[in-house]
Amino acid sequence: MEEFAHAHKQWKEVVWMSQNTNTIPTDPSVIEAIKSAADERLYNLYPFKKGLFGLPEAILSELGMSDQDVLVTNGAIEALYILNRALLSEGDEVVATDPSFMPIHHQIGLSKAKPVEIGIYKDPYKMTPEEVNEAVTEKTKMLLLIDPLNPLGTDYRRDEVRAFSEIAQDHDLWLVDDITYRDFSDDHTLSAEFYPEKSLTVYSFSKNCGLAGMRIGALLAPPAAMNDIVKFDTNVLSVNILAQKAALASLETKERWIGNVMKICRNNQERIKSAVDKIDGAFLPVYPSYTNMFVIDVNELGIDPDKFETKILYDHNIFVRSGNYVSKKYGPNFVRVSFSVPEDQCKKFVEALGPTIESMT
Repeated sequence: MEEFAHAHKQWKEVVWMSQNTNTIPTDPSVIEAIKSAADERLYNLYPFKKGLFGLPEAILSELGMSDQDVLVTNGAIEALYILNRALLSEGDEVVATDPSFMPIHHQIGLSKAKPVEIGIYKDPYKMTPEEVNEAVTEKTKMLLLIDPLNPLGTDYRRDEVRAFSEIAQDHDLWLVDDITYRDFSDDHTLSAEFYPEKSLTVYSFSKNCGLAGMRIGALLAPPAAMNDIVKFDTNVLSVNILAQKAALASLETKERWIGNVMKICRNNQERIKSAVDKIDGAFLPVYPSYTNMFVIDVNELGIDPDKFETKILYDHNIFVRSGNYVSKKYGPNFVRVSFSVPEDQCKKFVEALGPTIESMT
């Protein structure tokens, strides 16, 4: 945690490429929504439990859904926690991947269930329907689909999502569709299109809208399922009202700013790839990425990703993430780098990458 303390203390000087946050300047309308809510002192009251008027409807419209209930949450991670605690019991199994976003696996463990992890650090760098089908047992209760995938940047094609949905339906499984990075994919498909009865869609405003510090997300579920899930929602007084105002403004103005975010991300990952290609022994397992991050494999260079994270932070004020955070087995092979940052900050990383690696080999 020493690196995090340093980065937070020096946050104005640090290039934040460690947590897949989006630090590309926010659309002025979103900032104005936050300021206006503060000026009106909306923070004096508890927000309406079901969410800011218009926000649940805007989320449903954004995803093209109409028959789902919406629970506004403190980030997508709270939505995941609530559904895992509500639906999993001791001895249950959840089919997931490694690498993955491991805090979800921790939540599964808190529910006394067990994540069954499919190793995906190999071509095609994502789980296949055949692997999922093989991993399902009589104890399997849930399939965790992170699409697009943190940390590798892979996404799933329409036929793959359909196949996962059919497997879940055949075995009467919950299908958790974590779509945190949906906007970074060229052609994302929701599992609820094929399996609306037991698909649980987890939505985040942290990455696309750049509202990570606001801590706002949502869970979408069929009404019958939501009735059971909300029993584990301890936040009976709703979510930060300034965050909800910002989220609604983001959705209302999305067509105005999302194209620029995607353009900057594409340019940044191209710059990073060009720099990695010049380093013998380093490579990008997945390119292009359909998230706002990918991993750089440094295993052949004999570089410890934890030490790389520390060195580039203290030497260059650039904060990336060791692979050990997102994989128990494969983490020592790579570092994870987010590129949803202003282009001048990405250039700083590109300039520091070669010298940092050279100093460690």
